[in-house]
Amino acid sequence: MYTSALLTDLYQLTMMQGLFFEGKHEQPCVFDRYYRDNPFKGGYSVVAGLEHLIDYVHHIHFNDEDLAYLKSTGIFQDSFLDYLKGVRFTGDIYAMPEGTVAFPQEVLLRVETKKDESLLLETCMSMIMNHESLIATKARRVRTVSGKDALMEFGLRRAQGESAGVYGARSAMIGGFNGTSNVLAGAKFHIPVLGTMAHSWIMSFPTELDAFRAYARQYPNNMILLADTYNTLKQGVPDAITIFREMKAAGTLPKSYGIRLDSGDLAYLSKEAHKMFEAAGFGDAVIAASNDLDENLIAELKLQGCVINSWGVGTNLITAKDSPSLGGVFKLVGQYDGQTFVPKIKMSDNAEKISNPGRKNVLRIYDKTTGKMKADIIILEGETIDPAQDLHLSSDKAPWRSRVIKGGTYTVRTMLVPIFHRGELVYQMPSLQDIMAYANTEIQSLWPEYLRLVNPEEMWVQRSSKLSALREQILKAESAHFF
Repeated sequence: MYTSALLTDLYQLTMMQGLFFEGKHEQPCVFDRYYRDNPFKGGYSVVAGLEHLIDYVHHIHFNDEDLAYLKSTGIFQDSFLDYLKGVRFTGDIYAMPEGTVAFPQEVLLRVETKKDESLLLETCMSMIMNHESLIATKARRVRTVSGKDALMEFGLRRAQGESAGVYGARSAMIGGFNGTSNVLAGAKFHIPVLGTMAHSWIMSFPTELDAFRAYARQYPNNMILLADTYNTLKQGVPDAITIFREMKAAGTLPKSYGIRLDSGDLAYLSKEAHKMFEAAGFGDAVIAASNDLDENLIAELKLQGCVINSWGVGTNLITAKDSPSLGGVFKLVGQYDGQTFVPKIKMSDNAEKISNPGRKNVLRIYDKTTGKMKADIIILEGETIDPAQDLHLSSDKAPWRSRVIKGGTYTVRTMLVPIFHRGELVYQMPSLQDIMAYANTEIQSLWPEYLRLVNPEEMWVQRSSKLSALREQILKAESAHFF
């Protein structure tokens, strides 16, 4: 697969050229990718996009058309364009696996390579993981309120482009969905494809009953009938019952059958439809719903006693409507001057925008008895924690807060795993089914308080004492230049 190296911002290429002529383009460096705030005002994010990122990094290069276009801009010199012909990724990447639950300020991705390669990768790498993690997180919020109900991703027609629709469907699966209406995503990622009919099918026949009968003849094993084209309770549901009776008498009624509601008061209509199905002897009929659903509306409908057990979620999921971007950033945290590694920091008048310097990792602390997450600690690479020893935690945001986790009561997990080493892929990408299972395990390791839709608990994330000391040292040294 060819990945266009032009899928980047102009300043990445102009910086690459400038560094090329300054002799700094091959300077080894370290960049971190992280984000500052949970999307949707939630308690976590779900990491997604690693498979897409691996494909992008593995295949990125400039072809002749790319180079001809860059030459036509009048910005880039021939010697630099000649250099670009041979550019490939040659460094190391570490990342949290897809499906991992993550929190603000944590290193999700660490890139160690030449400066120009880092710049070339930054924009597209950020785009991929920001988008797909956002959709996976939104999907997980929907799954949290829907319990064991079936969840169908219906967003393709409202997606902001083909890539957003296809990779958004995959991300929804990582977030806990059961299938998608997106046929290309189904083919590409082996996702179950779901769906039956639209209102145009119903209106293509003289009557709704004719439309239902025709569908039953064509697709007897996919019997979810769209019941709201004309009048749901006076016509749609009674017509569906007629079809179910006919199929039952013929011995063709499938194990799973029912209706879909796409308009009206879904709580009221589902309850009334269920009563009608029960009275007719079809109390196990599925009642599916769609129509601008999201986690908030589904939660409200459940509070109102709706009898819906299958949900088609489209626009609000695929566009992440109430939080349309994940503010992931990609920052230089260190570089080599000769043989010496020099940690770097990005300063700001906004305290939350000051970066953490150095080559880092994340350690996750779990309660040994329950398996639930207790805290995350951002460390300098190489630091360890002995789970046999007491662990003292203090809050960066509120230094007066502290806690102690007794030795022997917790386990420690290192969160970043190697993906590329010296340009070669060293990570065995799991199947989507395995990622989904892992994502479910991850979410189960969160206490319920972190899953609330409104005002969730905030995970304890702190810097190690060595990282805090390094950060303070660099901040003081840099501040000295201004006073």
